[in-house]
Amino acid sequence: TKPFAARYQLKQGIMELGPSGYPFEKFVGEILSHQGYSVQVGQIVKGKCVNHEIDVIALADHHHFMIECKYHNQRGTVCDVKIPLYIQSRFKDVEAEWIKIPGHANRTHQGWVVTNTKFTTDAIQYGNCSGLKLLGWDYPVKGSLKDLIDEFGLYPITCLTTLTRAEKQQLLDMKIVLCKEICN
Repeated sequence: TKPFAARYQLKQGIMELGPSGYPFEKFVGEILSHQGYSVQVGQIVKGKCVNHEIDVIALADHHHFMIECKYHNQRGTVCDVKIPLYIQSRFKDVEAEWIKIPGHANRTHQGWVVTNTKFTTDAIQYGNCSGLKLLGWDYPVKGSLKDLIDEFGLYPITCLTTLTRAEKQQLLDMKIVLCKEICN
């Protein structure tokens, strides 16, 4: 039961990152940073038609990603097809400007949706069809959010059972999201 309890504590800890989505955005940025990406969180980006507030921008080698984080702090909430439809249209607007940046014509540009919950079947079908990357709590089967957290040992401070809710919030207010950051 110990691995099950730890898994539950991780999922609960992710749910406690709120109520604002910023700690989750920073958390997602840390996961990408540990994969070798240069990361920016909470940027305003010019699209072809309008400006967009982008949760996370990740850049490495020939890859440039626009990542929208959909954080939910209630169990049972899912990301339905409306979310990837909306994010794909925003991504296409931003991509139209990104490809004009010198050296970006040959880069792979991709929109992502990252959630701490699940995607509906239609959301997954649309994401796969449109080229939008979806990363959810348990999607894809290999390389899901929970898999990446375990792989890189990037546990949120909200998983720590030795801290009170007030202490966790105090650390989040200081923009400390990962257990690893406490040591530093």
